Amino acid sequence: MVRLSKYYFIVFLAFSPAIIQAQELNCNIQISAQRIQGSNRQVFESMQHDLFEFMNNTVWTNHVLSYAERIDCNILINLNDQLSADEFKGTIQIQLSRPVFNTTYKSTMLNFIDNSFQFRYVEFQPLEFDPSTYRSSLVSVLAYYTYMILGFDYDSFAPMGGTEFFQMAEKIVTNAQNAPEPGWKPYDGSRNRNRYWLVKNVLDKEYEGVRQFLYDYNINGLDKMESKIAEARTSMVESLKLIQDVYRKKPDPFMYLVQVIMDAKSDELINIFSEAFPEEKSRVVQILTEIDPANKAKYEKINSATVP
Repeated sequence: MVRLSKYYFIVFLAFSPAIIQAQELNCNIQISAQRIQGSNRQVFESMQHDLFEFMNNTVWTNHVLSYAERIDCNILINLNDQLSADEFKGTIQIQLSRPVFNTTYKSTMLNFIDNSFQFRYVEFQPLEFDPSTYRSSLVSVLAYYTYMILGFDYDSFAPMGGTEFFQMAEKIVTNAQNAPEPGWKPYDGSRNRNRYWLVKNVLDKEYEGVRQFLYDYNINGLDKMESKIAEARTSMVESLKLIQDVYRKKPDPFMYLVQVIMDAKSDELINIFSEAFPEEKSRVVQILTEIDPANKAKYEKINSATVP
């Protein structure tokens, strides 16, 4: 079942007691520890199993979703160093996709890497999340990205629909301010690229245009591509102007949230607008090269693409 509106579906389920509640995520976990030599390899298999169970079997919200409504996401963990018997350091990549109405296509919504992932893992020790306190870096990072995933997904189905989940992610960041591991504090990392600044950007009113883009682009754009392609592309151009407005105001010099969104959407936008009319191509390339100058060369391919 494709989710045209998560909220309508939840109301339906509330009056359908025969439907069994499922957890919110369909999360694939992959752990690579190839760079760690001479270690007990079994621990990494246990780690992958435990993280899979934690992400997919924890009840993260009080919303009732069917099995088919679960949110598709991938978490890829690359372990670079083993600092002690139970302490590891590496990166964690977050990928989120969203089904497009009336199609089999899944649109990438998030695809980025957190380079400040350091944690302790003890084999066979239960992973438990408590929203009121910081227990461990591993649990807190996974919970933080769970709520970010939920927030971005819900924003794509209702205007600002993910706010309650982003607020949960912000609470996790607040609880972690005294944690020894990196990624939680304002000054961790470079160019404001960390967990603290990502959720701060999301909840900043000056970035609301980016969140409104997620709704307009998906509901009035992608979800209409199958039936009204010209109208859908026009709506997508209009939705990109919301990000353009934020970019021009520059709420902060690094624009982390804008870059996260554009990194996820750039290839999709190129594919969609390579088949547009020349005037529309020109308009969208002008916007894209302004808000995402790092990918200017990629976007200019839109103008040179020939319509089949």
